[in-house]
Amino acid sequence: MSTTLDLTLDLMRRASVSPDDADCQTQMIARLSKIGFEIERLPFGPVQNFWATRGPKTAPTLCFAGHTDVVPSGPLEAWSSPPFEPTIRDGVLYGRGAADMKSALAAMITATEACVTQNPAHRIRLAYLITSDEEGPSIEGTKKVVEHLMAIGERIDWCVIGEPTSDQTLGDTVKIGRRGSLSGILTVHGIQGHIAYPHLADNPIHRFAPALAELCTHHWDDGNAHFQPTSFQIATIQAGTGVNVIPGELNVRFNFRFCPKQTVASLQAATTDILDRHGIRYTLDWKISGLPFYTPPGRLSEATVRSIQSVTGITPQLSTSGGTSDGRFIAPMGAEVVEIGVVNASIHKIDEHVKVEDVVALARIYQRLIEILCSEQ
Repeated sequence: MSTTLDLTLDLMRRASVSPDDADCQTQMIARLSKIGFEIERLPFGPVQNFWATRGPKTAPTLCFAGHTDVVPSGPLEAWSSPPFEPTIRDGVLYGRGAADMKSALAAMITATEACVTQNPAHRIRLAYLITSDEEGPSIEGTKKVVEHLMAIGERIDWCVIGEPTSDQTLGDTVKIGRRGSLSGILTVHGIQGHIAYPHLADNPIHRFAPALAELCTHHWDDGNAHFQPTSFQIATIQAGTGVNVIPGELNVRFNFRFCPKQTVASLQAATTDILDRHGIRYTLDWKISGLPFYTPPGRLSEATVRSIQSVTGITPQLSTSGGTSDGRFIAPMGAEVVEIGVVNASIHKIDEHVKVEDVVALARIYQRLIEILCSEQ
């Protein structure tokens, strides 16, 4: 059994449901300390984080970033085997965190150990930025660590995030950016009344319906060469107290996933313009989860493609699709950011799983990536 798989199993046995780290970071820190990394633990509130470095601060910094927290298991009886007792069946590893993203964390560690053993005087600085708050609010994790690092003059030149980015086969997709995420909590105000006397009430559902239709059919943009078009999606709509009552208010939650053609201000202005034109009385609260970021093809993405090609023979697609990631906090440091990990089909699902051979191969991809960047320095 490989060293990478052993560490993956160890991490998976720890029920680190966000924001609980369950000592996963302690295990990682112990391994990194043995090969000469300097460790800075950075807890904020209930969230565990650490920053680790090896090598001179003057050298270009390659940072591995990721999270030890996982989402809840869901109903235990629905699992084929206990979610926090990792099980291998027919070459596939099952358990919570198998794909998202404890296999990637283990692959990072063992790849780094191999490179440092072979080349202890490596010519780049290696770093780790690990949090237990990626699956939660993402307030006291990577975001806070980046604020701290920028305050003390730290930098990251290249960042590799171990999110499960592969679509069908390990290495077929590398993320080089993500769309922004903007959410709205809308309350449409009406007047409650008896359903038989509509002239004495004001139905907020009826008021909102034409505006909803326009929001859903509005053409926001066409995207660009690197980003899908901006999308608007309703998450929840709630109203009503009974069959004979016209509700007094309607509550709506919605989300924009937006490309760089839009800004937070432009989306907010367009939304309120539609609501105002339809004569709706409302209150609207906004939450920005992250701005779009994009890493143009450069040394890091080129090295990532080469490392994948050398291990799998596949030339990956460079993509910005999917949800947000902690890359949105790291990119503003001026870092080139790529995300490469295992196949994502089972993440957050019952019976989350990953191929054992992919766990081992991912460590080889990370190791080759380090070697390429070191050789070019």
